[in-house]
Amino acid sequence: MYQSITLETIGSAAVLTLNRPDNLNALIYPMITEFRHALAQAEADDKVTAIVITGAGRGFCAGMDMNALTTLSATGDKEAGDDALHLDQNPGDADMGDDYLSGFTYMMTIRKPIIAAINGACAGLGLSIALLCDMRFAADNAKFITSFSQRGLVAEHGQSWILPRIIGPSKALDLFWSSRRVLSEEAKEIGMIDRIYTPDELLDGALQYVEDLAKTTAPLSLMAMKRQVYRHLNVSLGDAMKETDSMMDISTAHDDFKEGVASFLEKRLPKFERIKV
Repeated sequence: MYQSITLETIGSAAVLTLNRPDNLNALIYPMITEFRHALAQAEADDKVTAIVITGAGRGFCAGMDMNALTTLSATGDKEAGDDALHLDQNPGDADMGDDYLSGFTYMMTIRKPIIAAINGACAGLGLSIALLCDMRFAADNAKFITSFSQRGLVAEHGQSWILPRIIGPSKALDLFWSSRRVLSEEAKEIGMIDRIYTPDELLDGALQYVEDLAKTTAPLSLMAMKRQVYRHLNVSLGDAMKETDSMMDISTAHDDFKEGVASFLEKRLPKFERIKV
């Protein structure tokens, strides 16, 4: 089905691999379309608890392919040569609102956790994809770079919104202005990534995290909490509390709440409802 990515199910995880290793998985427009379609497939699979995104070879994603940018500069046509446009491209929860319709921001509306397993170079639009994942695990040899200032560009693809919220405004401006390389240790120190593994342990670490979620947590709770976190970044505390109170009323009346209490009292693993899209 796909030319530039792969999608496979490993245990309770859907593993989406950016698969242009000879180009450090740099993005071309058909690849972007395939990526969106694959996320929709993973979201709709009720056997999948969470999604892991990684790269083939020695890089995660080096950003947009320069040849694609050259074509865009010359023609202004993003869809030229995109033979994947026939694929369904509607993942995510439309009820999250209009704030999540541009670029890759739809990733924040996907109903399942998304973990980036960053196995190497992560730059430009590739960094945006990683930042818009819910968590970021990285190999100890990973490198991060914004790159926009060195191309005469602005902070694109949602980075001006998400990066300051992750690491703070001054640190974000430093990375935007300097376009300097950030290695894994510094990235973890400033909060850009959550965990560091050796390259050989990275994917297994992400998969184990997913399996732990699958065994003990309610998929509907994961979905609801992801929605709370991203929606509440845009609202006042009072509005966030009102929505939370309403969601609490719904959750305590749901069968998952009864199952959670029963499994705790009976000292067994819970059997929660799966997400159906």
